[in-house]
Amino acid sequence: MLEIQKKLSNSFLALLSLPSTAMGFALSVQISALSWILSTKYNLDIHEVGLVWAAGPIAGIIGQVTIGLLSDKVWFWGGRRRPFIIIGGFLAALMLLALPNIDILSTALGFDGILGIAITVALTLDLAINVSFNPTRSIIADVTDADNRTRGYTWMQTISGTFGVLAYGIGAIFGNYMLIYFGAILVFLFSVFPSFFIEEPTILDADDLETTTQKNTSLFEILWVIKPLWGFLLYAIYAMYGKLTGFHGIDDYVNWFCGLLSVALIAYTLWKKTDHLDDEAKGLEGFRKILAAHSFTWIGVQTMFVYMFAYLKFNFTDLSDDHLGQVISWSFLVFNAVAAILPAFVLEPVVRKIGKVKTHFLCIASLGIAYLCMYFIHFSPIVVYVLMAFAGIGWAATVSLPFAIMSEKVSKKKMGLYMGLFNLSVVLPQLVASLGIGEYISNAPDKNVIFLICAGSVIFSAISWLFVKENGKSIIQDEKVMAASH
Repeated sequence: MLEIQKKLSNSFLALLSLPSTAMGFALSVQISALSWILSTKYNLDIHEVGLVWAAGPIAGIIGQVTIGLLSDKVWFWGGRRRPFIIIGGFLAALMLLALPNIDILSTALGFDGILGIAITVALTLDLAINVSFNPTRSIIADVTDADNRTRGYTWMQTISGTFGVLAYGIGAIFGNYMLIYFGAILVFLFSVFPSFFIEEPTILDADDLETTTQKNTSLFEILWVIKPLWGFLLYAIYAMYGKLTGFHGIDDYVNWFCGLLSVALIAYTLWKKTDHLDDEAKGLEGFRKILAAHSFTWIGVQTMFVYMFAYLKFNFTDLSDDHLGQVISWSFLVFNAVAAILPAFVLEPVVRKIGKVKTHFLCIASLGIAYLCMYFIHFSPIVVYVLMAFAGIGWAATVSLPFAIMSEKVSKKKMGLYMGLFNLSVVLPQLVASLGIGEYISNAPDKNVIFLICAGSVIFSAISWLFVKENGKSIIQDEKVMAASH
């Protein structure tokens, strides 16, 4: 074991962050270039771009849960998480190289249409990212103690966010094609080589050693754990069926039913009292509250990621396709620059003073305000850059603090599984944004509605975080105690 790992020094936390940085960089390339290249080079419509993006969340459902469960139980190549990080990193690099060559692949394989190959490449890329993303996050919990876990995840976001800024900078200055090829090299190097310098513990939790392999987790148990997400799951299944078969006969009924079911289950989860439960049951209900609160954040975030190009194209009609791509890159550059600086240097000190949940609530609320401003104020690209910088406060928290909050609710011996289940609060809302919201935006005459949708979902999420408990009390309960003391 390296000396820096024994001391959990900042240099080791930086090294520990590199595999996650590789996957984050691949995701940044995807965000910056995928919608742009599909709409400009391959001339896909908005709803078709949304369909391609839907491949990613599907890969997340399959990859994160399956790999998380497997990585809790296996050991080969000298690690529990290492093999999946290496395999996923290699595949992600390969698919990035395929991204600008979809037309060549289509011709070589004898297909007339671009859409099918685009979905295949996007699905494989996202599957590769998800194969690695879960282990890159789980390994942080594996090798840090409770006192240093927030440090681990905030350093993860700081390092990852810094390279995310580099990604958008390359796209803005040198163009998206340079970004794609540079990204393929970086993803391979950062995912493969650091893995051999991080020593994983052979036993995740000595106290639970005997129970670690007592029984396998069933599909029913997984579905029961993610009860707050049932509405999203049902909609995702129906929407994908409709896309594949062309059936849309009961769309309105399904939309209303799934929407009301999601709100009802999330409200029930957030309001449910847990004081009478034992510690294990409290942990499960706490985990469900996090799923409920986090899910609506990602409807807003994914809607922005996928349809930002449509928002900019609607408001700045004089921009060429190349200039539009640069504006997108600069927008996400400042967005990620703020998210890179804040976690380790601002959020982590604030967390020590007011707690993780309250800090996260304030950041998500600021994201909602930024989105409202994007809806009302869009005079120039410079204004967009300023508002995206403000939105970066919420993004900084979204990709760092929930992992630290969630990891305190579950046992280390099932960290991979629960990290995968936690990711469902990301990918299922992403499917809603990519499939359902895409059709609505495609038909909407005013594309500014994109950020009205973003703002509404994120503000709902911020309110939901008020009910998530930290140290036995939710923010609402904590405020009541403080008021009573005065």
